[in-house]
Amino acid sequence: MRRLLLAAFVTLGLLATPSIAYAAADPLPDPKVTPIQVTGPAAERLNLVILGDGYQADQQSLFRADVDRNLAVMWATEPFRSYRDYINVYAVELASIDYGVRCDPDGRVRSPDGTIRDTGEREGPIDAKDTALRMIFQNGCADPLARGVVYGDAPVGCQTHPGPAPCETGNQALNRILDTYVTPALGIPRGAQNLQSLAIFNSFTYGGIGGTSATTSGGSPQGPLISLHEIGHSLGTLADEYPYSSRDVVRPCYTGAEPSSFHHTVYTDEQKMIADRHKWFRWLGEESLSGGRIGLHEGGGTYPCGQRRPSEHSMMRWLGFDWDQIGRENMVARITGLRNAGQMVVRSTPAESVPRDGVLWAEAGRPRDHELSFTWRAGGRVIGADQNLDLAALDLPVGTAVEVEVRDPVGPDGTDWVRNPSTNNAAADSGFNGPRFVQKRSFVLSAESATRSQPAAEITASTQTAQPVARDEVVFVETNHPADRIVRVSWALDGRPVANPANRRTLDLGGKRLSTGNHTLTATVTDRGVTDSVSWTIDNTMPTAPRRLSAPLTTLRGAVDHPVYFDGWDMWLDPADDQAGRYVVSQFRLDGDGWFNYFGFAERPMPASPFHFSHSGTVVKALTYGNLGTGGLSKAAFEQELPDDHPSGGFVPGFGTHTVEHRAIDPAGNVGPAGSYRATVLPGASPACTTTLTGRQPTVVVATGVTCLTGATVRGAVTVKPGASLVVRDSRITGAVNAAGARAVQIFGATVVGATRLTGTTRDVTIAGSTFKGALTLRDNTQVTANERYSRLAGAYGPILAGSRVTGTLTCTGSNAAVADFGAANQVLGAGIGDCGEPLQSRP
Repeated sequence: MRRLLLAAFVTLGLLATPSIAYAAADPLPDPKVTPIQVTGPAAERLNLVILGDGYQADQQSLFRADVDRNLAVMWATEPFRSYRDYINVYAVELASIDYGVRCDPDGRVRSPDGTIRDTGEREGPIDAKDTALRMIFQNGCADPLARGVVYGDAPVGCQTHPGPAPCETGNQALNRILDTYVTPALGIPRGAQNLQSLAIFNSFTYGGIGGTSATTSGGSPQGPLISLHEIGHSLGTLADEYPYSSRDVVRPCYTGAEPSSFHHTVYTDEQKMIADRHKWFRWLGEESLSGGRIGLHEGGGTYPCGQRRPSEHSMMRWLGFDWDQIGRENMVARITGLRNAGQMVVRSTPAESVPRDGVLWAEAGRPRDHELSFTWRAGGRVIGADQNLDLAALDLPVGTAVEVEVRDPVGPDGTDWVRNPSTNNAAADSGFNGPRFVQKRSFVLSAESATRSQPAAEITASTQTAQPVARDEVVFVETNHPADRIVRVSWALDGRPVANPANRRTLDLGGKRLSTGNHTLTATVTDRGVTDSVSWTIDNTMPTAPRRLSAPLTTLRGAVDHPVYFDGWDMWLDPADDQAGRYVVSQFRLDGDGWFNYFGFAERPMPASPFHFSHSGTVVKALTYGNLGTGGLSKAAFEQELPDDHPSGGFVPGFGTHTVEHRAIDPAGNVGPAGSYRATVLPGASPACTTTLTGRQPTVVVATGVTCLTGATVRGAVTVKPGASLVVRDSRITGAVNAAGARAVQIFGATVVGATRLTGTTRDVTIAGSTFKGALTLRDNTQVTANERYSRLAGAYGPILAGSRVTGTLTCTGSNAAVADFGAANQVLGAGIGDCGEPLQSRP
């Protein structure tokens, strides 16, 4: 196998483009095509072909793990979760000469162990790498923010490289591999509109691009989310909703005509949008699937203002969230309509003229979470509601026209995923009455009699069996269709028969009360003594996503975990499931604002890296992640610095109390129960200790510097002199606490038996999770803001008293602003005097 050799480093620590020495190597193995999921004929399905680039011969297990992670996230995301059986998936293992991708701005040195992606050591952008699909970061050798990854030209010096076509371009390589190895197995041509390719390149760096030949990063924490976003472009015809063209450049507001995108508008008035029946007017006011409310949100279409989008954030704006209803509506239409074909696939009795005593049938794709409806009519009268119709029992006259309507009930009266009633088949106007969701077939009854056929029983299609099915899935089988009768289908659960008086081909597991654990479901087709059967494992063990949080200042008492932090905190999720060896998706939701895929943290190694929440987020490559402030978890960094009067300005940092829910989704599609906790984020920081006291202390006098009482027990009083500071953590003070003119007083998780009097503090009073058995007096204190933007936009705050219990009188007077609890309510058993005579300020 060929190895990459770095030639030299240049001065100032920058990497020069190295020469690459190609040593003798064994021939590269041929591409290997592996069906991952085949749910039906390729001509009747969307076909996703996933190829690997930059994975060397000994790294194919890494590629397979990346495929599993991408698919797990896809199957956990609607509408792919519900319409999984409409899609075939194939993986193509390609061995590259070199590791990685060309012009990777954050290129890493490969680990000697091929099953580990890299060492973390940077090698910088290299333009001479030779990979199977020639993928390259556009301008990545010059732009550290490059993110678009495309099929590039042949590498430098390709004439000396091995392989069938060493100097072919990336597009030529892709076409050759599809033509030679993939499409012969599928039976459809490379250019078929229902074939979507996704190339996963072997890099840790965030990047990818859309189109029917989409790309994504295999090692980036957000790699699978890039895949979904890019497929949203190529399959769903969705446009970008983020506010920039270049991440770090603020564009002027959009001033043009109404955008062509069906999910962008220049409208500013929701009522006018409703009156004009314009674009997403049917969804206005709904709670968004991606968080917040569907309305007219400023910014989108790569502009920070001037264009408006349906939701505060969705997958097309920031990776991690789901599609909102407007995006999902169009995505499901494109899936059921087989992308550009625009027709829901329906098979049926082939002849237009059929024997009057025969059997008519129809079958179509099967969503995993709901049933299709089959409605048979003759002369406008409904004569059947199953997918099979036995004409002999109806005794209809010769010449009768019989029609069947096959409908996916996704309209407002059904699943309520598509509210547009249109019959138009345009990409952005595919309604629930249109051909993507409704198909009809007509038959005329002849005088002929049905031909009696020999006994035969065959299951011709079914819910996929390659992995377990979820506990709430609608499982299906399709059978052979004799002309003169309907074969019987029986169901058995763990060997016990399940009643099926209507001879249905589906079984809704959601209606069964299954015990925890795995179960076996079997469908058996019987026809005059001939049988065929298929079985599934039902996974009824729910996945979990246990959390681990960084160490808090203190933890408040209550039924729900409630840590307190300065500025922010870290959260690790460790999703687990009983199905070993498969990737389990974990998600979290901040303050009810839409489920967000947990991926550790941007540009940091998985899975050890936690997700970091902070009042204003963390900037990585001109994007902000983990933001607790206005606008949601993700933002363009410049959005937080826009002027207050800018249409997208006025960012307020997210100090206060937040609720986080978290859950897991397993490969079968089971959504585990959500856990939750609260976290209070306070402005400020603890001063560095100059003296630390622990254990038993008689009395404490703080005359200078910063004294920290940590895990201490003080039998007497604590006195803080002017200019000195005190920080108390997890300690008990039997006597009184008196501070007059102190610089800072902070008390976390402490118990004070005597009276506490804090007056004239010049910089900071912060108390959280503490118990005061005597009176607490906060008088004439000055709280210096720890965040000017917050104080300017949310209002000044005085001393902080959060999540504490005061048995005696609580007095609050004369401070620079009212005492604030930042959303963590206090319990005051005694009287409240002054500012504390009313509820304390709960900061936003």
